[in-house]
Amino acid sequence: MLTKGLIKNIGFQVVVAMVLGALVGALMGEQATVFAPLGTLFIQLIKMLVIPLVAVAILSGAANLGASPASPAAGKIGVTTLAFFLGTSALAVFLALVMGQVFKPGVGVDFGATAAMFSGDYADKGALPDAVATLLGMIPTNVFSALNEANILQILVFCMFLGIALAKQPRERAKPLVDGLNTLVDAFVWMINKVMLIAPIGVFGLMADAIGTYGFDVLTLVLKLFVVYVAAILIFGFVVYPLLIAFFSNTPVRKYFSAMKKPQIVAFSTASSMATLPVNMETCERDLKVTNATASFVLPLGATINMSGNAIYYGLVAIFFAQVYNIDLSMGAWAAIIVTSTLGAIGQAGVPGPSFLVVAVLLAAGIPIEGLPLLFALDRLFDMIRTALNITGDAACAIIVDRYSPDYDPNRWSKEA
Repeated sequence: MLTKGLIKNIGFQVVVAMVLGALVGALMGEQATVFAPLGTLFIQLIKMLVIPLVAVAILSGAANLGASPASPAAGKIGVTTLAFFLGTSALAVFLALVMGQVFKPGVGVDFGATAAMFSGDYADKGALPDAVATLLGMIPTNVFSALNEANILQILVFCMFLGIALAKQPRERAKPLVDGLNTLVDAFVWMINKVMLIAPIGVFGLMADAIGTYGFDVLTLVLKLFVVYVAAILIFGFVVYPLLIAFFSNTPVRKYFSAMKKPQIVAFSTASSMATLPVNMETCERDLKVTNATASFVLPLGATINMSGNAIYYGLVAIFFAQVYNIDLSMGAWAAIIVTSTLGAIGQAGVPGPSFLVVAVLLAAGIPIEGLPLLFALDRLFDMIRTALNITGDAACAIIVDRYSPDYDPNRWSKEA
């Protein structure tokens, strides 16, 4: 009976598909790209649904929060959410820098054998807009263009504004539309759950293509960096977030760990916070008892701007290349790494792909970027791991800020006992 249940478990199927994909990729080499369309199909189906889901979920969440008699709670939720994301991202960079200094992953690394991969082609990809440009860039001049171009930040700004406006309308007039939005959220979640049925097939294609194209050999050059990176991710996921939950919520930490297994596996396999969003929302509402209004507001926002795993990556890569090139970083360079990594993590889109924002971090600290193509070749592997941490942080934030929800029940766990 247990074996039958395990076989039907989507998480177990995804793990098996990952292992099989890696084996097929290793055996077939570059010929494994024949399976790439399977992964592409899966990712495109997810992307087809994610943008409208984010828009409708933010609208629904903002409208539901603001419509409550205790509407000032909506402001507390928004401020606490942003403070959580900024604070944890900065803490993640600090942890990365400390571990980089302690374990020195770049000391003694010789890139001579891979010099052909090195180039300065990415120097023009490292520019971060200034604060004014960033602020203006968040405001859409045409919301339909923002939807068409999948500009998540612009969609978030408009939908939050419209959701608050809906909440300020007379209740009897707004209720049918808000109820309709809630129904749409449920419909999108149902659709993505159906798409998730082919997740094992898509993951098999993604893994076979990635391993077949890049192989495992290139990993040996940065093995120490990879080990330190995984250790930092584990510390943040299994120490920092649980401590925050233990101190700032009444959710049992053991329940948190148990519930997060499914979204973590989906995040790891897809390397996309956005693709994991519906699974994370379902887990938070059903298993972690987060109110719908909070989950609909916090989780889409977190999938867009909460990237503590990326922050760890940026900080460690900066230290790694500084050590490779024997650069003694000044206090100004350290500050530049922390600030740029934090802001870069906040601005990183929640979709898979090479993380060019690390270029901005290196340039800000005056560190050479010629060796980055080596890491970009492994970006899929790094991305899978950091995405699992990112969505874990999204859920932790939703649990903590939910105490400000008008529907929050402080005794919800004691009633289960």
